[in-house]
Amino acid sequence: MIILNGGSSSGKTGIVRCLQAVLPDPWLAFGVDSFVDALPARLQASDAGLEVAADGRVSVGADFRALEEAWTEGIVAMARAGARIVVDDVFLGGAASQQRWQKALGDVPVLWVGVRCDGVVAAGREIARGDRVRGMAASQADAVHHGVIYDLEVDTSRTESLECALAIADRVGG
Repeated sequence: MIILNGGSSSGKTGIVRCLQAVLPDPWLAFGVDSFVDALPARLQASDAGLEVAADGRVSVGADFRALEEAWTEGIVAMARAGARIVVDDVFLGGAASQQRWQKALGDVPVLWVGVRCDGVVAAGREIARGDRVRGMAASQADAVHHGVIYDLEVDTSRTESLECALAIADRVGG
């Protein structure tokens, strides 16, 4: 398994697409955005689910955490069944988020990848995308990395997704 952690608009999804193209074996991709999109509408803007403040800060509630745990366990089950999986996540809780994954993973081998991006660069991407609350990228750029331990870090501020993916593939042995 490969788990990429980085803030909103840091370039994780582009890296994942490139990884799927350059790795010799097929890898399934799962992203936190897809998980959020799968939530019932009532949890996408509530205390129990996911709330995005006007300034872009994100908070999650108990129902979100329960469903996130089930999602994580399901992804790990696929890895245990032999699927190669790359995950695109945003560790809102920094080290605590990584610990939740570690608990679910047990002995499943994983390559931890930090995807860094200068907050100003990520904020520019956020504006260009037009599908995020402004401020989210800047508030997450550093916060998601607090206390997280990586096997490899890439920085998309000035490095293209393909180059980052090739560095990751090299670590995977692909």
